[in-house]
Amino acid sequence: MREEDTMARKLPIIAPTLSAAALLLTLAPGDTLRSQEEIQKVFVTNFPQTQQVAGTVSIDGVVRHATMQRLKDVQVPPVGPKETTRLIQAGTLATDGFTAVVVGLSGQTRARTVHPGTVGVLLIPDEEPVTRAFEEEGLMQFPIEIKTPPVTGASLSFASAQERFTLGFPRYRVFLYNTTDKTATVNVYAYLTN
Repeated sequence: MREEDTMARKLPIIAPTLSAAALLLTLAPGDTLRSQEEIQKVFVTNFPQTQQVAGTVSIDGVVRHATMQRLKDVQVPPVGPKETTRLIQAGTLATDGFTAVVVGLSGQTRARTVHPGTVGVLLIPDEEPVTRAFEEEGLMQFPIEIKTPPVTGASLSFASAQERFTLGFPRYRVFLYNTTDKTATVNVYAYLTN
């Protein structure tokens, strides 16, 4: 009789436990394995015809991520940075493909200065609306500028600090100014980087 009593007592516990287990198995995410094995839609996009690559592709040597451009020995007479019609045009800086430039300048005055001043470089984007505003109205849009500390009569030589700028245009026109009282020979260094 004891065995029957024990069985009778266990039945109310076993029955709900089995029911709960059956319910869990029924609701369990067993379909995830099945869904991963089923056929799924996949979209493949090919490059357009203009981007097809054929033949051997190889790179020889070092891939450069930077280049140096120099404008050397430019004669700059006394002219202020606001005298836009008199600024000395030193050339252009081709920046296409680069995202930044480190600019510095150095040089010498022909004689010791009596009145201290600065020597500077202005980079103006070589874009038609920007250059028209610069030439017609003296407006400097999107300029990059670097200048020396005051050049005094203590030394003939001068140099600016190097400064890094973000580039926003593929070409810049380079203009120089000199607020000292002596003509200066100027070198501009532009290190283009990514």
